[in-house]
Amino acid sequence: MRCVLIIDDNPAVGEALSLALSLHDIRPLVALTPDEGLATLARERVDVVIQDMNFTADTTSGEEGAALFKQIRARYTDLPVILLTAWTHLEAAVELVKAGAADYLAKPWDDAKLLATVENLLELSESTREVTRARVERKRRREALESRYDLDGLVFASEAMSRTIELACQVARSDVPVLITGPNGAGKERIAAIVHANSAVRRGPFVAVNCGALPGELIEAELFGAEAGAYTGANKAREGRFEMADGGTLFLDEIGNLPLPGQMKLLRVLETGQFERLGSGRTRHAKVRVVSATNADLKAMIAAGTFREDLYYRLNVIDVNLPPLADRTDDILPLAEFFLDGKATLSEDAREALLAHHWPGNVRELKNAIARAALLAADGRIEPVHLNLPTPVPSATRNLDEPSRESVEAALASAGGVISRAATTLGLSRQALYRRMERYGLAV
Repeated sequence: MRCVLIIDDNPAVGEALSLALSLHDIRPLVALTPDEGLATLARERVDVVIQDMNFTADTTSGEEGAALFKQIRARYTDLPVILLTAWTHLEAAVELVKAGAADYLAKPWDDAKLLATVENLLELSESTREVTRARVERKRRREALESRYDLDGLVFASEAMSRTIELACQVARSDVPVLITGPNGAGKERIAAIVHANSAVRRGPFVAVNCGALPGELIEAELFGAEAGAYTGANKAREGRFEMADGGTLFLDEIGNLPLPGQMKLLRVLETGQFERLGSGRTRHAKVRVVSATNADLKAMIAAGTFREDLYYRLNVIDVNLPPLADRTDDILPLAEFFLDGKATLSEDAREALLAHHWPGNVRELKNAIARAALLAADGRIEPVHLNLPTPVPSATRNLDEPSRESVEAALASAGGVISRAATTLGLSRQALYRRMERYGLAV
């Protein structure tokens, strides 16, 4: 049950507030002194505190209330505190609000306003607790992964990335081929390196080849090797990537760019471990764990006849999907700090700009933006202008289902200022209503 602690030396105030709160299914607790209030906080789970500004007779300075607030804030950083004030110490209450108090109410208070304020702070407290719980759970999962697997120094904080890494590590110890799917620049090679680092062949070589960076006529020679004279410019025999990766892992990036003749040879190697160098009839053998990656729609390529269906099913025994950076925003700031490596600091506005950008180029784009900003920030403090990110373009037309300012105001008035009730009336979540209130310039 939701719980509010009232700290006031006047028993009549505690009784009045307790009655008003209990009528709205809120459990009230009352403390008559600051020490009693702090002791209650230590043993009870409290969602919101309502505290007086003075606790000694004939005292009107508000210093006692300020001292109590600072003690609460030091011990319970995220706990919302409402200050009960008299006109003689209103200025002190305003200063405490600037220092982090949730709100202040003048005595005698208005029951409707007080209850609306408490309801909204209870919702905020619940949301904050949920965010904290999620953050702790993500940290726990990451620590569990780090204790069981070699994560190769990967920087991440998002739940989506945790799931991807956990799947990659789980399948790493089997011998089955792994297909990593995801957009360009998202970090597919890092996932492949983690698969290798946790595999049975981790002591062997890790060899990567980008099938999209080589001319079609050279891909076969790159993968399988070539004898001297096999093609123009081949002055001496060379071993291919399969030979280099023997006893280890071969990572084939942009596998969709492999031409059909190369696909046929690759299928044979996967099935038998046998291949021939270009220009040679001698059959060679290699024991290689193959991990491939693509940003292409291989099923569409199969339908178009440009990718072999049998090869697709041979490569795609396990599909590890790497989400775009836009779908794992919790990774943006940790990655930015990692790329900065202490060379500069991000201002709050710069952090907001990083979180607002869609990052079509994914982690690669973020790394380049941070490197550029660190060079341009002469004083070591990065501002949005140094990031050179495009300004988000607002939609030119409003969705007809979007509530107007007038609708939002009417819903808030009807709900007595209680966000959850107004959100229900409008068919929105609390977070969505908060965003619209901010957009329309309405006070929370």
